[in-house]
Amino acid sequence: MAAPRWLEMTWREGLFCHWVADPAVVAETLPSGLSVATHDGDAYLGVVAFVMDDIRPRGSPVGLSFPELNLRTYVEGPNGPGVYFYNLDAADRLGVAVARRLFALPYYRAEMSVRRDGDAVRFTSRRAHRDAPHARFDATYRPDGEAFVPDPGSRAAFLVENYRFYTSGRRLYVGEIAHEPWTLREARVDLRANTLFEANGFERPDGEPTAHVADPIDVTADRIRRI
Repeated sequence: MAAPRWLEMTWREGLFCHWVADPAVVAETLPSGLSVATHDGDAYLGVVAFVMDDIRPRGSPVGLSFPELNLRTYVEGPNGPGVYFYNLDAADRLGVAVARRLFALPYYRAEMSVRRDGDAVRFTSRRAHRDAPHARFDATYRPDGEAFVPDPGSRAAFLVENYRFYTSGRRLYVGEIAHEPWTLREARVDLRANTLFEANGFERPDGEPTAHVADPIDVTADRIRRI
């Protein structure tokens, strides 16, 4: 199948933070048509922060850039395995409005800042969407190890090598993306605030997350489709 090419963009300053979750707890939050995907019997909840840079429809000379922050899990669905999004907070008023109006996707407008100091990145987010649950995030992260590409079948590959996503609005939607395999490094994270779990009805997970930072990567995306 040809790679999806409706949108082109670069993702940079990426942070993946993952916590082990009870599959039964996650299953209760999923819409009809999706089931929990696990690795070695564990489900995962992931907080992913990054900057979407130079987002443009194919052939457009002008692109947009803004930070995004999401809470996600991993699922099996009608079109195959993928990511399920609980929220997508973004610092782009127009993009949030279009996504919510056309697809009823869980986008929320947020005030965000992303600042780099050497190899460290500070990412802050405060949700500013009217009549939405409060959500804050404030973290500084930096690489802590050698670069690697996740081995197929590894936990790292399960967590990051996903090329399909699902969201539930007025019905279930699916989207496809394409990119080269991620280049990751283990990360040190100073996580000062993170209320995304509470905002989505989860108890805060115990323990420290598995954390990775990612090299910038070029991404293409197809149109979101109803299932």
